[in-house]
Amino acid sequence: MNKYLLWIFFFVFFSHYSFSEIRSLKNNKVNVRLGPSKNYPVKFIYKNKYLPVSVIDEHYNWRKIKDYENDAGWVHISQLSRTKTTITIRENGVIFSSPTIYSKPIARLEIHNILIIKKCNEYWCKVKNPKTIGWIKKKYLWGIKNKK
Repeated sequence: MNKYLLWIFFFVFFSHYSFSEIRSLKNNKVNVRLGPSKNYPVKFIYKNKYLPVSVIDEHYNWRKIKDYENDAGWVHISQLSRTKTTITIRENGVIFSSPTIYSKPIARLEIHNILIIKKCNEYWCKVKNPKTIGWIKKKYLWGIKNKK
């Protein structure tokens, strides 16, 4: 019986805490607090709609998030969107017309460009921003697992 309870504990603990969920910010202004309530002071304010964040903990309607720079804090769930986004983490990421380096290059991106994800395959993601749409290698993107 003890082995059964221990197995359930590990399953519940690791399924909840070891896998983070990537979400994006819903609004142009999002207060990030020191704790999971409006009673906690604002730690900092995001001013980037669609900025991708990783949900690392939850408490009722509050989510503890972490961004690509490892800044963390608590936001109300109403401030998060299910729109899948990412951000470029390397300079000179090239967007191509197809998921191959032999296709036509469409744009070269600077670091920290926010992109909406349309779909992904093993090594590439089809992304868009207000200026372009195309394919970029996953290794240039934050929050996207890349098979090497």
